[in-house]
Amino acid sequence: MTTTTELAVSLSGVRKSFGDKVILDGIDLDVHRGEFVVLLGPSGTGKTTLLRLLLGLERPDAGNVLVPRQRTVVYQEPRLVPSKRVLSNVVIGQKRGRATTDNGRRALAEVGLAGKHRAWPATLSGGEAQRVALARALVREPELLLLDEPFAALDALTRLRMQDLVGDLVARHRPAVLLVTHDVDEAIRLADRVLVLHNGRFSRDEPVDLPHPRDRTDPAALGYRATFLADLGVGGAPKSQEELHDRHP
Repeated sequence: MTTTTELAVSLSGVRKSFGDKVILDGIDLDVHRGEFVVLLGPSGTGKTTLLRLLLGLERPDAGNVLVPRQRTVVYQEPRLVPSKRVLSNVVIGQKRGRATTDNGRRALAEVGLAGKHRAWPATLSGGEAQRVALARALVREPELLLLDEPFAALDALTRLRMQDLVGDLVARHRPAVLLVTHDVDEAIRLADRVLVLHNGRFSRDEPVDLPHPRDRTDPAALGYRATFLADLGVGGAPKSQEELHDRHP
């Protein structure tokens, strides 16, 4: 768990509707600097709407959304510009100059792509392209990093490697992080806290009290897995906070 007390995100009483459909129904959420929060929930429960509120692309119908100025997002698709080389994609939109170039090269080195700065996006593997997207996010030194299923299109082995990379980079740079995923194992592998969004509200806000690196076969990890799957309507597991505490004393 994070030890910092600096608040990066604060949502209070946030409501959002589209027509007669209530998407978010008075949610509250605090996320601190250095904290890795994972958001689970079935499709259509408002996860994307919440991300858009945090990015400033939507406004709440009621309540308050406080976020840092420096925030960025990594999507499921890398969204690289095909006509620009890798380094230019990393620093796109930033002021030109030696300092920007140096920062871009450092970000590429951090994600293991130091030798790819002049490559074209079309020559990259899926995992490499996502590393470029991550470098593009990190070079902006965000206080809030939003991750919208960034590993979903990757093969299983690349996905695990990217999870480890993101975990290491977040530990080093310590932004507040909100990762949206459908993958319970991914949530347990990375999260300080797991949120489950259901019917417009958080049905669970649970710390994941396990040391890193995490072993998915550990009985405590399996207990969290069963619980979160049950929250999502898969399998049978205790759903109450009291039962979870009994499972993880």
